Amino acid sequence: MSTPGWFLDEAAHAGRENLDAGHVAAYDAKEDARADEELALLSELGLTRDSVVVEFGPGTGQLTVELAPACARVTAVDVSPPMLDRLRAKVADRGLDNVDLVHAGLLSYEREPDSVDVVYSRLALHHIPDFWKVVALDRLRRMLRPGGIVRLVDVVYDFEPAETEDRIEAWCAQYEDAAEGQWNRADVEEHVRDEHSTFTWLLEPMIRRAGFAIERAEHTEDGVFASYALRLD
Repeated sequence: MSTPGWFLDEAAHAGRENLDAGHVAAYDAKEDARADEELALLSELGLTRDSVVVEFGPGTGQLTVELAPACARVTAVDVSPPMLDRLRAKVADRGLDNVDLVHAGLLSYEREPDSVDVVYSRLALHHIPDFWKVVALDRLRRMLRPGGIVRLVDVVYDFEPAETEDRIEAWCAQYEDAAEGQWNRADVEEHVRDEHSTFTWLLEPMIRRAGFAIERAEHTEDGVFASYALRLD
């Protein structure tokens, strides 16, 4: 089936840095996915050794390689070839035989309906505009089995429009004196300028409209990051 001309080019929305081999090589030193904490939460929510998991935006696979021994199979889906290459090396180093790597995204990955127990998405949804977020959430719903769960972690702004300038400037300022090799102010400015993070009061109605109940929602005090546990409503 051919892709229609109006369909989003996910590769073009992958984020400049995620396609850069140098950034990928340094990623694990810059970013902590809190894999142990996330794995514990997923287990609390219902992950078992029989679970089939799809992970969108695994990056270098900090969670993937910890998740694989705790489930039946995990499919790691990413639009970035360099990220997948790094993850592929980790999978090989650990001798994991239940991890599939797929070069695709939230909108292009194809899966049979009712075939997945857990979907995990970390820092992936913000790469696509709000119209496409709704489409992506609907696609996640359709691939999940009844009672399936979604764990969603992303940059999601939790403040009023009038606060935007002050809140974003405060977020950027946190990275003003960042050490070399860590996230810096320019990285944050690029995210705000070029990515598609949305507001909680826009995203949460999208989530419900797609057929999910928000079982858990947590927002950081600075109003920048949000994490959700969603279950089919």
